[in-house]
Amino acid sequence: MNTKKILILFFITSFFILTSCASKKKIVYMQNADSSLGKSEKLFETKLQPDDLLLIHVSAKDLESAQPFNLEILMVPPAGSTGAGQRQQQLYMIDNEGYIQFPVLGKLKIGGLTRAQAINLFTEKLNEYLQSPIVNLRIMNFKVSVLGEVHRPGTYNIPTERITLLDALSMASDLTIYGQRKNILVIREIEGKKTTQRVDLTSSDFINSDFYYLKQNDVVYVEPNKTRTNASAVGPNISIALSVVSLLVTIFALSIK
Repeated sequence: MNTKKILILFFITSFFILTSCASKKKIVYMQNADSSLGKSEKLFETKLQPDDLLLIHVSAKDLESAQPFNLEILMVPPAGSTGAGQRQQQLYMIDNEGYIQFPVLGKLKIGGLTRAQAINLFTEKLNEYLQSPIVNLRIMNFKVSVLGEVHRPGTYNIPTERITLLDALSMASDLTIYGQRKNILVIREIEGKKTTQRVDLTSSDFINSDFYYLKQNDVVYVEPNKTRTNASAVGPNISIALSVVSLLVTIFALSIK
């Protein structure tokens, strides 16, 4: 084989390595969306669970009568600071058995209840002390973690109690080209037990599953695809490898010229 043919063969091989493309079915999200989105969606409700940190504010027609239910704490300023301490409303953490200690009402079990059910429980108890009580309840430490083949892995604090799997991936700036879209792992704790679910983003069927909406402390892990796995064994920078091969081919071609 002459030098010209060797070089042509090398460049053709390099071209196909660099320009080979994946199937569209492997990377496009929700490919059957038209047939799935018309189905009735499940009503999503977040359930309170141990270690949830809650802000619970009580109001009523007589604001003064509601004050005993709204404890405040004094936040001590950092050492060396000249500013005065600020007062902040007391937060309540649900213990391992699902209870909190609430002023006047005492020990209440709210773990396992939805936000609406917990508000109804508080309202029922407060009716004995207040006229037309209004309860506002919010989870202050609602967060999800996104790991693996995404552009911005990390833990994200969620200001609301409603976030979808797609929202979480968007916050992490979406999957990298090396993320495995058909096998997203969601890790969730239910009643103290870790559960896992695999989600296929290329099919819209997951929209109607229990893992479309994420819950507090869920972990989303995006596995690497075969390209990334193979690259870790061969080397992440294929251009360097091709340059070395190109140099060797050139030397070989000149040596037999």
